[in-house]
Amino acid sequence: MNRTQRLLKTFSELVAIDSPSFGERGVADYIRDKLQKLGISYIEDNAGAKIGGNCGNLFARVPGDSQKAPLLFCTHMDTVEPSKGKQAVVHPDGTVTSAGDTVLGADDFAGVAAILETLERLKEDRAPHPPIELLFTVAEEPYCTGVRYFDFTQCASKTGFVLDLTGPVGTAAIAAPTILSFSLTVEGRAAHAGFAPEAGVNAVEIAAKCLAQLPQGRLNSGTTLNFGVISGGKAANIVPERCVVTGEIRSAQHERALAVFDTVCAVFARESKSCGAQFTSTQDIPLRAYRAAEDGDAVRRFRRACGKLSLPVRLIETFGGSDNAALQAHGIDGIVAANAMFNCHAVDEYTTAAELEKAATLVYHLIVDEMKEGGKQIENSTRLPEN
Repeated sequence: MNRTQRLLKTFSELVAIDSPSFGERGVADYIRDKLQKLGISYIEDNAGAKIGGNCGNLFARVPGDSQKAPLLFCTHMDTVEPSKGKQAVVHPDGTVTSAGDTVLGADDFAGVAAILETLERLKEDRAPHPPIELLFTVAEEPYCTGVRYFDFTQCASKTGFVLDLTGPVGTAAIAAPTILSFSLTVEGRAAHAGFAPEAGVNAVEIAAKCLAQLPQGRLNSGTTLNFGVISGGKAANIVPERCVVTGEIRSAQHERALAVFDTVCAVFARESKSCGAQFTSTQDIPLRAYRAAEDGDAVRRFRRACGKLSLPVRLIETFGGSDNAALQAHGIDGIVAANAMFNCHAVDEYTTAAELEKAATLVYHLIVDEMKEGGKQIENSTRLPEN
């Protein structure tokens, strides 16, 4: 079995493990077994208990040259639905898909497999390398829930790479938005809809008036607003006394996201008051906007490693979320690297053996190629908005 075959085997084994968000125990045990066989120490935190899951985040350290700065690599262990019973189907041309009734799970098992294969190759090659830190997170798909409970004081790294981006290997996201999720509640007054409708205060009607006044969708090139779920009322013959609207705001500018939320709340508060209803709101900001420096260590290392593989470098701005927001918030210069996953979050998700190999080899070179000031750089990389 050559290295690419071993990589594909690892990937297929990971795919075969059920790992929904909050249920990553099987994958965590698989990774722990691999780390133990390689003689790598690890810890599992108590994030699972805090979020109602069956597993915590895994954090491992691989000793290296203490004279070199450590590097952090991060992937997540959960997959989106439908995922139960998924299997990797390897086609003659090297394409890998699911059977068609589940996602494949290349998001993010392609990243996990790339890291595990790289560890094997480093040991086999006895390659000198800096200290390496590995973070395998839980419940990433639901707004990066698991990583929020990881203690980043354990990390010595100031440079990091999150393997969790769709597209050809050689692509990396250097910027991502603030994501603000919210819940808006209008409390009116119930009444019999047939005998005394005028005695009621219709919370659903008030919410509808508010939504009619607010723009939705893409507000500008860097901000979106979505009202995703509306619920209210108890029965057809009762004036609904309560209506709850939930949604999210995404913006490349953090302050812009806050301003949009303030506007939404102002409209709901005004209409509720005018109709004799009460209004309350809650918000959560799981991810805050960031932009990695293009002359920072993460981007420079990425360019150098891609150069070793003759890969075109493509730096993009994503409008999705990832664990990299947590790295950035804790002072780690991180970027999100494409790791051989395509059509993510759909049953036609796929990867290829060739792209998996590129991803693993890229991780290897990110680790072993020492960045030196004045070293050869790739000058003609492009920076494009994400498709």
